[in-house]
Amino acid sequence: MGVTSTAQEPPRLRRASGVPLWTQLLADLRARLATGEFADAFPGELALVEQYAVSRHTVREALRHLRSEGTVTAARGRKPRLAPVEVEQPLGALGSLFTAVESAGLEQCSIVRALDVRRDGVIATRMLLEESTPLVYLERVRLAGDEPLALDRVWLPADIAEPLLTVDFTRTALYAELLMHCGLRLTGGREQVRAVLPTRGERALLRVPSGVALLAVERTGCLNGRPVEHRHTLVRGDRFAVTAQYSGRDVVLSAGGPGHRPPAETSERTPA
Repeated sequence: MGVTSTAQEPPRLRRASGVPLWTQLLADLRARLATGEFADAFPGELALVEQYAVSRHTVREALRHLRSEGTVTAARGRKPRLAPVEVEQPLGALGSLFTAVESAGLEQCSIVRALDVRRDGVIATRMLLEESTPLVYLERVRLAGDEPLALDRVWLPADIAEPLLTVDFTRTALYAELLMHCGLRLTGGREQVRAVLPTRGERALLRVPSGVALLAVERTGCLNGRPVEHRHTLVRGDRFAVTAQYSGRDVVLSAGGPGHRPPAETSERTPA
C-alpha cells in the first residue's frame, strides 16, 4: 500500500499571466507565512527553486523583498530564516521585561546564573548605601522563545530582599516576586539606555550576530524616593526596541543662549 503525503504542495506559478514570476512567488510565500506553514523552518533557496520550478534569480528576488520587509533574515552563505519577533518596552515606566516578552506573543524563560548575597562597594554607593551593605544579587539570561534576548543583573538590599533567595526565577518576574515575598512595589526610578559593543563572551552568551550592537539599560528603582534596585541589562539590539509616546504639550521650547538648560525633572516616573 502506498503512503499518501498530507503536505500541501505549493501551487504552480502561472507563467502566461503577465505577472512576473518573482511577484507571484512573493505573494504565495506571504500567504504561506500568514498560515504559519514555516513556523519550524523557512526553506532555503534551492528548496524553493525545486518546489516552484523557477530559477534561482526568481527566488532571490522574492527573498530580497521579504528581507526588506523584515519577514526573513539571511546572511551570505547561510540559509534564510524567519526574522525574530521584536520585543518593545515603553520609556518612562518601570516596565517588566517578562511582560514585554509575553506581550510580543513569545514564551518567557530565564536561565538563572546566580542568586546569592554579596557585597559590592560600587553598586552600594550608587544606591546610597554603605559600601559593606549586603546585597541580594540575581543574574539571568532572559530568553524570548528559544532565543537569548538579554543578560540581566540586579542588586537589591538584603535587608528587604532576602526572601527572594528561595524563589525559582526560571519563569517568573522579579517585580511580581518582590511584591509577593517582600510586600514591596516600586514607586518610581531612573533609567538610561545606550548602545554598546558586546564583548566576545557576551556575544557568545546571547548568540549575537556579527555587526549587531547591544543596548545597555541602567536602571535605579525606588521605593518612595529610596533606591532599592540597581539593574544592569544588556539586550540584543536586533530584537529589542524602546518606545515613547508624546504630545505637543511635552515639547520643551528652549529660550536663551547656548548655555541655557530646560528645567530639571524632579518627579519620579510612575509605573505603567
